[in-house]
Amino acid sequence: MRILRATGNAVLWLVAALGVTSVLVWGATQAGWIQPLVVVSGSMQPGIMTGDLLVAVRAPTSDLRVGDVVTLRDGRTGVLVTHRVVSIEPTGDETWGVRMQGDANDSVDAGTYEVGATVLRPAVQISGGGYVLRTVTQPSVAVPLGVALVALLGLSLLPRTPARPTVDTSPASPRAVREEVSS
Repeated sequence: MRILRATGNAVLWLVAALGVTSVLVWGATQAGWIQPLVVVSGSMQPGIMTGDLLVAVRAPTSDLRVGDVVTLRDGRTGVLVTHRVVSIEPTGDETWGVRMQGDANDSVDAGTYEVGATVLRPAVQISGGGYVLRTVTQPSVAVPLGVALVALLGLSLLPRTPARPTVDTSPASPRAVREEVSS
């Protein structure tokens, strides 16, 4: 029972840390400080692979240079696209026209991306992290994980069984001496 309790406590602490990290990531995403991105195509291979998880941060568009990798929203489809900048031109006050191309693509993306004062730049790349994120957020996986977490929490709250006291009955023990004297 001790090993089961210790394992349960270790897993519970690990899941608790993961939960706190998830809340912090969610908060940073909601505040607009970061944008987690799951790579769904091979257009940037071999540098950025399908299934990778990218964490993008806001950066000033004025700092953007040809060759930088950025994530921009396609004005026609609304989809976020992460490609390499092939040209950038100011189009007005705090607006730019950006052309991009995937490293594995033969041609430049159709159209120009119109951007404002900031763009998203991938700051962290976690190989295969997108697959993991998609898997654990599916109800068929998330619900059993939640049940397991509740079970572990319950297991960690079980009262400890006190150790049974042992009595030393050897002739040299004080208890054995007391029993001999009283008889």
